[in-house]
Formats: sequence, C-alpha cells, structure tokens
Amino acid sequence: MGVDNRTAFLHSKRMASHGELRLIGENYDPGFIGMMKEDDGYGSSDDFEGALGNDQDTADNGRPPKKKKKFHRHNPHQIHELESFFKECPHPDEKQRRELSRRLALESKQIKFWFQNRRTQMKTQLERHEHVFLKQENDKLRAENDLLRQAIASAICNNCGVPAVPDEISYEPSQLMIENSRLKDELNRARALTNKFLGRHLSSSSANPSPSPSQGLNSNVEVVVRRTGFCGLNNGSISLPMGFEFGHGATMPLMNPSFAYEMPYDKSALVDVALAAMDELIKMAQMGNPLWIKGFGDGMETLNLEEYKRTFSSFIGMKPSGFTTEATRETAMVPLRGLALVDTLMDANRWAEMFPCMISRAVTIDVLSSGKGVTRDNALQLMEAEFQVLSPLVPIRQIQFIRFCKQHSDSVWAIVDVSINLSNAANALMFANCRRLPSGCVIQDMDNKYSKVTWVEHSEYDESTVHHLLRPLLSSGFGFGAQRWIATLRRQYSSLAQLMSPDIHGEDINTVGKKSMLKLAQRMAYNFSAGIGASSVNKWDKLNVGNVGEDVRVMTRKNVNDPGEPLGIVLSAATSVWMPITQQTLFGFLRNERMRNQWDILSSGRPMQAMFSVAKGPGQGNCVSILRGAAVNGSDTNMLILQETWSDACGALIVYAPVDASSIRVVMNSGDSSHVALLPSGFAILPGVQTDGPSMQPDIDENTSDGCILTVGFQILVNSVPTAKLTVESVETVNHLLTCTVEKIKAALSVTQLGSVE
Repeated sequence: MGVDNRTAFLHSKRMASHGELRLIGENYDPGFIGMMKEDDGYGSSDDFEGALGNDQDTADNGRPPKKKKKFHRHNPHQIHELESFFKECPHPDEKQRRELSRRLALESKQIKFWFQNRRTQMKTQLERHEHVFLKQENDKLRAENDLLRQAIASAICNNCGVPAVPDEISYEPSQLMIENSRLKDELNRARALTNKFLGRHLSSSSANPSPSPSQGLNSNVEVVVRRTGFCGLNNGSISLPMGFEFGHGATMPLMNPSFAYEMPYDKSALVDVALAAMDELIKMAQMGNPLWIKGFGDGMETLNLEEYKRTFSSFIGMKPSGFTTEATRETAMVPLRGLALVDTLMDANRWAEMFPCMISRAVTIDVLSSGKGVTRDNALQLMEAEFQVLSPLVPIRQIQFIRFCKQHSDSVWAIVDVSINLSNAANALMFANCRRLPSGCVIQDMDNKYSKVTWVEHSEYDESTVHHLLRPLLSSGFGFGAQRWIATLRRQYSSLAQLMSPDIHGEDINTVGKKSMLKLAQRMAYNFSAGIGASSVNKWDKLNVGNVGEDVRVMTRKNVNDPGEPLGIVLSAATSVWMPITQQTLFGFLRNERMRNQWDILSSGRPMQAMFSVAKGPGQGNCVSILRGAAVNGSDTNMLILQETWSDACGALIVYAPVDASSIRVVMNSGDSSHVALLPSGFAILPGVQTDGPSMQPDIDENTSDGCILTVGFQILVNSVPTAKLTVESVETVNHLLTCTVEKIKAALSVTQLGSVE
C-alpha cells in the first residue's frame, strides 16, 4: 500500500472514529463528571459546604489553615437533563446555560464547567479509541516491514546465484538518495560501455532514462553494480524466485521452495490474520468469568460460547455446518526458560519430537518472517501438520495453519496458530474434518528458572467422523485439548532433566550408549503411533476384510529398503475398547514384566525379567527397559524385548518390540541404532471421561473413575518378500491375535464386563 493510500486510509478511519462520538456519549458514565470540584470562585454556591476547621487548625508557623475543597454530586435528574441537552448541543451559549441553570437550580458556572468536563471526557475517550486503532495499525506496519526486510536480505541473484544484498543497508532517506545517485552513475557507465561495443550513439536524452508510468519498477533495464556486490538485478527490481504478491504489489520469496505451493497467496492478508489471532489468544488466556466458567472443585474450565461470540468476531469464516466446538485452557509451571520453549515450538521437527504421540507429521511450508534475532519476535511461518489421538477410531486432523510468535516484553512471549486455506475457497476439501481457531500458548519467564505456560486450544471439528466411544474424550478436550499439551510438555522436560542425571539402574552403560538406546526407543514409539493413527508418513493402505469388525483398522505396507524395519510385507492391526478399571491399574498390570506371560504370546508362557532400565522421569513407570525371558531347560534365548512406558494425567503408553541380543549390545556400546530392525506393538491408555455433568479432571488413580479406553496395536511381518501377495489368512491371523490379547487381559484382571464397541 502506497504512502498516499495509507494516509487516506488512516484519515478515513479517524473520520469514522469521530462519527462514533454520539455512540461514545451514550455509553458515558456520568459519575466521572457528576462530581464537581469547587475552585476559581465556583465554590461560592450555596450548594457547597463551607470549609472545615476552626481556630485550632492554625499551623505552627502562624499561617491560617488551608480550606479543604468540597465536592458536589449532581442528582440523577440533573445528570439526565444535562446528558440529554449535551447530545443535542455540546457547546451551549450563555442564554442556553442560563436557561439550564434556572431549570436545574444550578449556577451558570456549574453548567459551564460541567459541559467543559464532559467535552474533555469525550475527547479522552476518542483519543483512547484512536490510540487502540493506531497501535493495531502500527503493529501491522511493523510486521509488514519485517517481511520486506526479510525479502531483501534473502534475495538471490538469478544470474550468478549469490545473495543480491549481502550487506546491511541503511534505510535513512539521505542514504537512499546517495545510493540512488551512485546507482544512476553505474547505470550510465554500463550503458555507455554497452553502446560502445554495439556501435550505438549514446544521446543525452538516453543517458538518464526516465521510465514511463506504465513501466514503473518493471523497466527492462538490467542493472549491473560491481562495488557493493549487487549483480544481475533484472527489471530494475529484485527478482525473487518462487515469489508471490502482496496486496500492494511487493514480491516476497519462499524460504522453503521444496514445500511451496505453486499458486500465489496474499501475504499481507496472512499478516492481518496473524495479528487478529494474536489479539484473540492474549484475551482468551487472560480473561476469566464470564468467558471461562470454572467447574466444581477441580473441574475444568468451560468456554462460554455465547460470551465468546459477543466478545470476538470470526475472521476465518463462519463455523462449518455440523461442526462441534471444543475449547480448553490450562496453566502450569514448566522447568525451562521461555526462549528455549519458543525455539522448540518455532522449529517443525523439534516441535513434532516434543509431542510425538500428538503430532504424526509436521512441516514448514514457508517462512514469511524469521523474526528479530534470537527473540523470534514477529516470526511468522506457514505450516502443515497432522494431529492424532492414539486410537484408530479417531481420524487424523490434517491442518494448514500460520504460526506467529510475538515477544510482548523481556520475559513474555506468545505463539498463536490459526487455520487457513491456501486453495480455492470453493474447494470441497477446505477444513475437511477440523479447523483450528486461534490456539497456542503464552510463556512467561519466572525468577526460579521455570516458565509459566498458559495453553489455549480452540477448534471446531466434524464429530460424525469420530466413533461414539471416543466422543466424550474429544468433547472434554482430553483428546486434542490444552490439558494434553501441557501434560506432555511437563513429562518431556521432566524426562530431559532426569536424563541429565548420571544415575542409571541396571548394567553399566556410558552416556553415548544411553542416548543411542533412547533414540532407538524414540523411533519405536514414533512408528507405533504412526501405525495407530494411519499417518501419511508411512503410506499405509487400509484393508477391508469381511471377517474383521468395523472397530478394527487393518492396514498394510511394503518395506523395500528401510534398514530400520524388516524387509517384506508389514501388517498393522489396531482397535480401541472400553475397560471398566482405572488407568493406573491397567497401566501397572501391562508394564509388570512378571505378569507379562498372562497376555504376551512372545513370552511363550515364560516369566520375563528386566535386564536394566533407563529412567525417563519421576516414578517407576516412566522408563526404557530391556526384557528377556527366563531360561527354559538351561537354554537361554537370543531374543530380547525393548520396551518404553510412561504415564501422565492424559494417558499412558506401553510400546515394545522384539530385538536381537547382538543388535542391542551394539547399541549399548555406543553403536548406531538406525540400522536395528524392529516392528513395534503395544498399548495406549486414554483416560475415562464422564459423559454427563460438569467437565472434571479424569481420575487415573482412584477406583471412583468410570474406567478408561485401551488401544491395542500390532505390527507384524507377514511375508519377508516385498513382492509377495497378502493373503486373507494372514489378515485373519493378526485379527485373531488382537482379539485374544484383549480377552487375556480381561481374564487376568477379572474384568467380567468389557465395554463393547458397536
């Protein structure tokens, strides 16, 4: 937007603000002006009391005591009449003031001062209104300015492939004029040299060409500048690859062209959306009742949708038909510095690694602005991610969104996400099953090396795509809500702090070997989660077999060259069932190696024992372990089991995979874990949520809980030849294994009524 256009725009907004004077006046609180102070002879009215004090009030220095000024508050009738008259005539003349004085039994000076104060109050309200608007405009201009600076700093010359602007440029007008003059001299010398070799006559009129208005910045002049490193800036402006247009015509580069969309999109519009989303997130994080309604006792906060609609306006379109709203907020102390968390959230890979059971895939499509220095202030990027719940009965949420980081003070940051649609608005796939309203976190550094994190999650989704067993979990917010993000964040950073400790239970293992084994366990858990949620990363093919129930998801894929898995045809089967026992009881049973032979066919009925374990957090349940079966008839087995377990308020995980003993020894001796082939299986436990009454924190420890949801998943190699055909018998065998495992768990825990999935 040009300077003249922006000036006209701001002027029109100010004029519109002046047009709101009457509306501001109608909302005016008369208590601000109804109390009048007497001075300048104004206190001679009979309506004022005399000065307080007596002869004993004389000060020690002999001076007479000062009179204490008194105040007079007009009665409601007088205020109403004055307000009514002010709406019609804010500047009454002497005759009108006398008439009001007579009618209201007030002195003329009182009438005069009341109107003066009323006009001052009106002006103050208007200035405050304009200040808010101008501050928003200033934030927008700053963000656009950062984008332009990023574009100039990252420009690449098309001819030579080197940075077009390698050095910092001064944007002061005097420096720009000097630079412009120098560039003209360089241009003239280049044109003269060209014409000399081509045998053309250089006329005085062509020595300083002035492009016509139709040419503008698209003049077909090739600028060649030697001394500053500028070279090959075609068409009189910076030519940037993979660019797209701002609303005012400025071209910006895409930082990651490998993920770029071919269609252009308006970056200035994305800046507007980012600023509006940031404003909404801050208010959602700070406001209390009536926007957020607290449940009974330790109940969760519930968003008041009617109050939300009155407070905020939708800037990403109306709520799609048939969609359900979920909104949660949670605050917690996390043992890390705020800037470290900001860096993690602004890096797609580190963000996905921090929340592996919630994010199956994350990618940065475009970096619109990398922000200011290490603080990442005003960083803005376009992203795409797949969000998941560890159950095959909940579809993956694939969302395109922008992520905006703003540093509000030296110790406070805010990061907000909001869904966008880069394709045609008429596209039927727009927000296919979910869209994310302004969501994110506010991070505040504390003095004790902790950070206070307030997380807000707000989305709208198609509930009809979710199985009825999981609907209460999602509607409560424990599927994708703020409580789950906070619980995962705290567990991950507690694990990081634990891993810094040199204490390791079991056999001796050096630090490098420990990291290598944890990396192997991380890959195992990630592949298990991807198999449960059908992530697009592994490109699973879903199978529909007649003898397999609708509540069981069966998928297959071929591994041809991945050394981290056995070569051949891999079959994945998963289901979720209701268990009428507490999460902690079920978790304790499944992770207990002494009871493993009651449900695990890999144990062959033998008791299992832990060789050693690496703690990943407080409590015995958060660890990575190596298990082996007890020797039978004096013979030892060469097959071990790698297992990772953890539990928190929002769920639990038990994932394991058989591994060769020699491979584990290599890993423990600081070897490379990427070539260890494994196929994970395991369990995910989701908390039970009440289906009626106020939203409550799920109870994972006590027997008062209604129960929990158990997800069982297996990945099995059914054929070592990748080109072989998958048989129906293989599918039925894996499905039978799934059913038998659930029945064995039920029998071992004496669960007589296992919730069915219909």
